[in-house]
Amino acid sequence: MKRSFILQTLFVLLWTAAAAQTSVTETKASYVSRDSITRGDYTLIVINKHKDFDTALIRRMVETHFTVYPKLVKTFNKEAARKITFLIDPDYKGVAATSGTFIYYNPEWFFQHPGDIDVVTHEVMHVVQAYKRSGPGWVTEGIADYVRFKFGVDNEGAGWSLTPFSPKHSYRDSYRITARFFNWIEEHVKKGFVVELDSHVRAGQYSEGLWQAITGKTLDELWQQYAASHQQ
Repeated sequence: MKRSFILQTLFVLLWTAAAAQTSVTETKASYVSRDSITRGDYTLIVINKHKDFDTALIRRMVETHFTVYPKLVKTFNKEAARKITFLIDPDYKGVAATSGTFIYYNPEWFFQHPGDIDVVTHEVMHVVQAYKRSGPGWVTEGIADYVRFKFGVDNEGAGWSLTPFSPKHSYRDSYRITARFFNWIEEHVKKGFVVELDSHVRAGQYSEGLWQAITGKTLDELWQQYAASHQQ
């Protein structure tokens, strides 16, 4: 699991770095449609590069963004960007990836999982995070999946839920496993923990001592208590 996460993270970093080199001219020459939607203080640009991508699904992605993103800005980072670009790109082979204020989506993923609309919720949280000197990747992705769990518009429709606890798990497993751990901390140890953790990471203040500063317990103590709560 850990090796898979590291490899996936490396792939995303390399791919987004390469994608960032694509000029505006090259993008314009290849897209099928480009729309700019502004609602209040927020603007979303949607560039579709796949001729068979369902326009109804694009509309649903847009609605999810405008439903979720302002809430995340208000809750986590009031200074977050007001303008975001979605790029539906068949050249990207992952699920989705965020680089700055650009979010890349693999159309093939949506062809196979048309109900998984809250991929949008996860990715726009990465824009809100805006970590310049990020903490561990498992913290970044754990927060994003926690946000999907709390703010998602249709996780049930996607068949998506937090991963049930297993003694084989680690808080470093990331995504839904870490998100479940974070939710347990919110419910049983410190309400508002995720907002506070996110704020410190964005400020470049992540350290192992941060867990105790926020919750009164070390990271390992929290995990041990979390694991024990599932063995009762």
